[in-house]
Amino acid sequence: MSNPKPAVLFVCVHNAGRSQMAAGWLRHLAGDGVEVRSAGSAPAETVNPAAVEAMREVGIDITGQTPAKLTWDTARQSDVIVTMGCGDACPVFPGKRYEDWKLDDPAGMGVDAVRPIRDEIRARVEALLDDLAVGRR
Repeated sequence: MSNPKPAVLFVCVHNAGRSQMAAGWLRHLAGDGVEVRSAGSAPAETVNPAAVEAMREVGIDITGQTPAKLTWDTARQSDVIVTMGCGDACPVFPGKRYEDWKLDDPAGMGVDAVRPIRDEIRARVEALLDDLAVGRR
């Protein structure tokens, strides 16, 4: 890792569902122990309301998050890049740790369908924290 505090970037197409939930979980579980970033290859205008509601149910507020465009600088400055269905739009930098999480896209789904995705993301974020040896709150 380039910093004592690892920087993790979550990337999906719209940066409105999966990557926002993952970033929310990482902020919640790691606190200040990790620098958290998220971006999309074709960002939406707003975060998916079903993702917002699913996260609110577990006490995590992602309403203040705004989908952001993936930039080369953001990726270059990250230690770990977690992709979630962005395909060839995700840049590849030598020396970075990459993970590709196969997750259903919550776009257009109701909150009942988003809950299992939210819970799978939590499990993956917990495993990532264990791998990074970052303590949890």
